[in-house]
Amino acid sequence: MTRRLAEVAKKVGVSEATVSRVLNDKPGVSDATRQAVLSALDVLGYERPTQLRGDRARLVGLVLPELQNPIFPAFAEVIGGALAQLGLTPVLCTQTKGGVSEADYVSLLLQQQVSGVVFAGGGLYAQADAPHEHYRLLAQRNIPVVLLNAAIAHLGFPNVSCDDAVAVEQSWRHLASLGHERIGLVLGPADHMPSARKLAAARAIAGDLPDDFVARAIFSIEGGHAAASRLIDRGVTGIICASDPLALGAIRAARRKGLDVPSRISVVGYDDSALMNCTEPPLTTVRQPIEAMGRAAVELLHAQIGGVPVPAEELLFEPELVVRGSTAQAPRE
Repeated sequence: MTRRLAEVAKKVGVSEATVSRVLNDKPGVSDATRQAVLSALDVLGYERPTQLRGDRARLVGLVLPELQNPIFPAFAEVIGGALAQLGLTPVLCTQTKGGVSEADYVSLLLQQQVSGVVFAGGGLYAQADAPHEHYRLLAQRNIPVVLLNAAIAHLGFPNVSCDDAVAVEQSWRHLASLGHERIGLVLGPADHMPSARKLAAARAIAGDLPDDFVARAIFSIEGGHAAASRLIDRGVTGIICASDPLALGAIRAARRKGLDVPSRISVVGYDDSALMNCTEPPLTTVRQPIEAMGRAAVELLHAQIGGVPVPAEELLFEPELVVRGSTAQAPRE
């Protein structure tokens, strides 16, 4: 018991006496501190006292599509920290191939009577051809929901997005300024909304973008390798990718063909996830403002939980091009 008091007190930044008062449901503790202590109990894996278990409605589902792409753990860290500051405990739900589906996670979260759900990027809401019944179930139950990044229309939830069009414009203008004229795209599936936005922006800025200069891929290094290999065979010298792992795959594809990056092939990623400045060469990429987006998502969710009406609108955040070593002047013929 003493060890538990000490661990929880350290986690929250209060005295052991304060933790004891919360656990024994005694007065003299603010609501915010009480909720922070209870959240710390959940995070540390301790069982709440019986009389306090009704407060488990302070749980919030945090649904991630995967953990292999470092952008998603980064979002989870920001969102989880912001939730904890509000006395809310994140319940991390990570999808794996052949594992628990997004719809199954929603069912589990409803059974836990969560206060709300944040879908932190890459979910089925971003895929037009995917099943969406579980989102409608959340809406029917009036569960507060916030979506991160571009979603299909008519789901009826607020979402917080990085501006895909601006991201492509920044990448395209950067490559064009380096003299690249044959610029290709490595994107996700055709029904993937962020990829659709990126493609529309590229067509708008290029004027005439050949279909052969657009390659689709699954979101992985291997997918990027395969897609970029096709683009390189078609004469592309600059490649804009829809994620950093795709960009790493593109660099690998160029090297497998004996082409140096960046002197022969320039590659631009998207996300600026962890360690992209440590790759060889360091990756030029477009940075999503993770901190601002994550905190905005939590603010929208917390407002809904508190009964404040939140419009089902999209908040667009401006990305930032980070120029490193994977782009250079276009090769001379």
